[in-house]
Amino acid sequence: MRRAIVIVLDSVGIGEMPDAHRFGDGGSNTLGNILHTVPASLPNLQCLGLGNLLSAGALHSVPKPEAVVTRIATRSPGKDTLTGHWEMMGYPQAEPFPTYPYGFPVPVIDLVKSISGRPVLGNVVASGTEIIRELGDEQITRAGLIVYTSADSVLQIAAHEAIVPVEELHRICAEVHTAMLVSEYRVARVIARPFEGQSPFTRTARRRDFSVRPGHTLLNTVEDSGGEVIAVGKITDIFAGSGITRKFKTADNAEGIAKTLQIIQSGDGNLVFTNLVDFDMLYGHRNDPIGYAQALEQFDHTVPALLSALQPEDLLLITADHGCDPTTPSTDHSREYVPCIAYKHGGVEGARIADRETLCDIGATVAEWLGLPVLECGRSFLAEL
Repeated sequence: MRRAIVIVLDSVGIGEMPDAHRFGDGGSNTLGNILHTVPASLPNLQCLGLGNLLSAGALHSVPKPEAVVTRIATRSPGKDTLTGHWEMMGYPQAEPFPTYPYGFPVPVIDLVKSISGRPVLGNVVASGTEIIRELGDEQITRAGLIVYTSADSVLQIAAHEAIVPVEELHRICAEVHTAMLVSEYRVARVIARPFEGQSPFTRTARRRDFSVRPGHTLLNTVEDSGGEVIAVGKITDIFAGSGITRKFKTADNAEGIAKTLQIIQSGDGNLVFTNLVDFDMLYGHRNDPIGYAQALEQFDHTVPALLSALQPEDLLLITADHGCDPTTPSTDHSREYVPCIAYKHGGVEGARIADRETLCDIGATVAEWLGLPVLECGRSFLAEL
């Protein structure tokens, strides 16, 4: 079987979708607004053709892109991590996950208290870094839990590691997740958010996501065919482990890129699926365009190594799952098109191709490349490569 490598630059959207106003995201353009704000340089991504999708700041189109590039819309009615990744692997959502823009109902908070035996603070819509800055000291004093949410379907529980050991926090989140799956307040993810130190506190890398399990995806198809699916970063959490044969948790983008490069060089796996979360978690949600731009430059520097490591029969797709524009007042995800850069060992006849209507097209393309059955949704663009 051939091999496909899919790298998701978490939240690197490239412009509002036609229905963005329905999500409160009119004017969002994560990559474009960053590059208009910060003088970042992305020469390697520009050579591949990223600027042929979006010209902004120092990023421009090139006459002969080295990759096939396109913009892709999300068909599912959402803009969260699970929605984007699941659709990418052939499992779109018909209905959005429930959200709680005014905090969680009393029964949910009572559930958290009952499972943990601890008081609950917060229960508001908030940025994770802001909420621990505001309530971190009180959480320590009261030995409680900070509960918060966002525009996504997510219940996040934060606690200082010296007060609530990580193992205990993970257990609480796992039990809350299990209980909510069978309740009317079902959310897509429960996330453990440990932090440490003194004010201003620092979130640790021992985060853990407990996600709703998707239906059958391309990951399951690869596994069922006897292939190996290697997950890097938070992919395992996003798919609740379904269809994943080997996993590598990573602390940051640098580790995620290094591990992906190592796997490519080793020749292992049939589908290597990587999520680089720092763009979203550290910079998008914190409205930090400078940090975001620097992270983009750091990824750009690694592109030549990734391309040169590709082996015969390798297909590389670099894409994203949604937007998270750090230049807008919102700290949440944004409903945007995402880029897709397609390159294979030995190069391709680069071009910009027509916009795609669904992220399912990524899964359909990977399925065709691997010689697997056609997915129920999406149209492959492999013939364009």
